[in-house]
Amino acid sequence: MITVSNVSLSFQDKKLFDNVNLKFTPGNCYGVIGANGAGKTSFIKILSGELVPTGGEVIVTPGERLAVLKQDHFQFDQFTVLQTVILGHKRLYDIMQEKDALYAKPDFSEEDGEKAAALESEFAELDGWNAESDAERLLTGLGVDVSLHGKQMQELDGNDKVKVLLAQALFGNPHILLLDEPTNHLDIAAITWLESFLLDYPNTVIVISHDRHFLNQVCTHMVDIDFGKMNLVVGNYDFWYESSQLAQRLLAEQNRKKEEKIKELQTFIERFSSNASKAKQATSRKKLLEKITLDDIRPSSRRYPYVGFTPNREAGKDILSVEGICKTVDGVPLLKDVTFTVNKGDKIVFSSHNELARTLLFQILMGEIEPDSGSFKWGVTTSQSYLPRDVNAYFEDPELTIIDWLRQFSEDKHESYIRGFLGKMLFSGDDALKKAQVLSGGEKMRCMFSKLMLSGANVLLLDDPTNHLDLESITAVNNGLKAFPGTMLFTSHDLEFIETIANRVIELTPAGIYDKQTSFADFLENEDAQQRIAALYADA
Repeated sequence: MITVSNVSLSFQDKKLFDNVNLKFTPGNCYGVIGANGAGKTSFIKILSGELVPTGGEVIVTPGERLAVLKQDHFQFDQFTVLQTVILGHKRLYDIMQEKDALYAKPDFSEEDGEKAAALESEFAELDGWNAESDAERLLTGLGVDVSLHGKQMQELDGNDKVKVLLAQALFGNPHILLLDEPTNHLDIAAITWLESFLLDYPNTVIVISHDRHFLNQVCTHMVDIDFGKMNLVVGNYDFWYESSQLAQRLLAEQNRKKEEKIKELQTFIERFSSNASKAKQATSRKKLLEKITLDDIRPSSRRYPYVGFTPNREAGKDILSVEGICKTVDGVPLLKDVTFTVNKGDKIVFSSHNELARTLLFQILMGEIEPDSGSFKWGVTTSQSYLPRDVNAYFEDPELTIIDWLRQFSEDKHESYIRGFLGKMLFSGDDALKKAQVLSGGEKMRCMFSKLMLSGANVLLLDDPTNHLDLESITAVNNGLKAFPGTMLFTSHDLEFIETIANRVIELTPAGIYDKQTSFADFLENEDAQQRIAALYADA
């Protein structure tokens, strides 16, 4: 168990949170949420001992081991992949090194034998004989190929390094597991595996994530950092979001009778408690939800941007036809005989084991690069707007303010009109006068969505549109695109985003495509589909 007692944190004149008192107990998974800058990562660092709080203390039950997902991708470059994972249990790794050094001595003494015996005993207690097989199981589950297990970390690409560091944190079943954005750079298969792993995990998990589906799947509680305080809420992210929105709405309607408010809140709790029965952790979660009192539900101070797309004209029947597109990069065929027709109203998610394949296809369809062979044709009534994966090229001019930047893409050049759009995306007052080049990744994405809304396009191509966004912005974008009446081609790592928008899935493989009119959830569960896709990869 980990106990937080009267913890406060301030940086210079800014107080992030004050007098926090929480207990994190085994068998539960706690999701830490809060607006950007609220102090989520700082709180995790305090729990891990990396950061000293301004006041208060963190108490870990004596004898319990705490593991943290490392963020430095170069820290273990001189170690092999398997060594790096086992280093997640430092004491076990040290024993393995000590044993090997002792047995390698040419003058092995009686004293060495006694020491080796003691080490062997502790090694067995820590389940050391299964260390390598356990490490391999974690790596394989996360999608790190067996051929990489013996390589040094410096030989791996960034995505595989992320998976190895995650396996390191999970290794050895630590009593307390601290994960800051564990799904970043993971593919959907790895995220699904991690969800299953954590659902069965018997110890304490504390996690920060912008992935709503992940939070909904694994979390039994949410820790909401708001108003400089931390509020512990039973339930997953959806419960927190819906309850806080309901509380906010009721707070704004002060004239309503108190009895009506109470009835509405009670109905909400009962409804959500019933829905929880579908989850793996349903029985315990349902019992927890049933114990919630009305005082446990509080409004949130979060601000959500407004995202809404209105096409200037309705597209006709012909949207897009793609015929035999092929593209090879550095001798590797990424697109081969890509052929499909887009129908009016399609919202197609493009999936692939290789992210570059999806990005290349979008760049080809937008005329940014040429295919090696094949062709495509847009319908004459279509208008397209594109959100690339990397948006930095749009922000290279150091002189443009946010207002001037957005004015480039607007027919109405009046400042009041531009400010109106920026206000919807939470750039108000002097914020709109900031230089566009120095914006954060999330701020740049909000600017790009303003540009997309101004375009009036009836076809949107979006390459990982939730990239860099906070939970509030992701929710707003998700809602706006669900309501979009036009056609969409998009990629995403966000399962909630995909499942609530996509009505068709196209898997890109080096040997061709798999195309199915279906929800993404059904696509993932369809064994026949997975076998067909595996066969396409094997054919390549």
